[in-house]
Amino acid sequence: MSAPARQAADAAIRSGVRLCELHDIPAFEQVARLFDDIWHPDPTDPPITVEMLRALSHAGNYVAGAFDGSTLVGASAGFFAAPVGQVLHSHVTGAVRRGAGFALKLHQRAWALSRGIDVITWTYDPLVRRNAYFNLAKLAARPEEYLPEFYGSMTDAVNAGDESDRLLAVWRLTDPHVVEACEGRPYRPEVPADAVAGVASHQGRPMVGPTDARVVLVALPEDIETLRQQDPGLAKAWRHAVREVLGGMMAQGARVTGLADGCYVVERT
Repeated sequence: MSAPARQAADAAIRSGVRLCELHDIPAFEQVARLFDDIWHPDPTDPPITVEMLRALSHAGNYVAGAFDGSTLVGASAGFFAAPVGQVLHSHVTGAVRRGAGFALKLHQRAWALSRGIDVITWTYDPLVRRNAYFNLAKLAARPEEYLPEFYGSMTDAVNAGDESDRLLAVWRLTDPHVVEACEGRPYRPEVPADAVAGVASHQGRPMVGPTDARVVLVALPEDIETLRQQDPGLAKAWRHAVREVLGGMMAQGARVTGLADGCYVVERT
C-alpha cells in the first residue's frame, strides 16, 4: 500500500467509515439525497445531479463515498481539469460524520497520485471559518485566486441571500506541508510580530485597517452562516470587507500562507 493510500485508510479507521468509488445509480441517488440534506437546495438547482454523477464516473472521473455500514455519510465528486493530466478539480464534497470529509479528501489525494496527478483544486466561501481551517490547516492547501460572485445568485439554504465570492484552493499533493497534514499534523503558518490587521473584528463587526505591511492578517467572522440568517446587513459588511482587503491584495500578487487564530495570513511577495 502506498503512503497516501495508507494515510487515507488510517483516516477512515479513525472516523469509522469505509471509503470506496461509486459506479451505480443507487449509489448516486444516495449521494444526491445526502447533498440535499446538507445544503437544502432549491429542487430545480441541486449541487449535482444523479445523471451528472453517472457521466463523471463513467468517463473515469472521481466519484467516491464514505459509508457507515450501508449508510452514506460523505461523498465527493471531481473531474479532470487543465492542464490536462496534471489537475483534478474537486467540484463538491460533503459529509455528516466527523472525520469523514478529511478521510474522503485523503482518499481523493491517493486516487489522484496513483494516476499521475499532483494538484487538486476546489472553491470555497472565504468567509466560512471552519472550511478555511479545514482547507488551509487540516489539508495544508493554499488559496491562489479570489473569485468575486463566482457562482452568481445561489438559492440553497446555506448560501441564499449572500454573494457567492469564492477562493480557489490549490492542493499541491506532494508539498511537504501537505504530507505532514495528511499524517494528522495541521499546518499553522508563522505570524511575525510586525503583522498588521487588514481586517479585524470589533464587537463582531469588520474593521478595515492598514494593508501596507509585509504581512497582513484578515479576520473572519465566527459563524457567517448564522450571521446571514440573523443579520444579513452585517454578513454583507463582512463580505465586502474581506473582498476589499483579501481580494484586493491577492489581485496585486500577495499570497495567503495559511490560517492562524481565525485570520488569513497574507504575505506580500
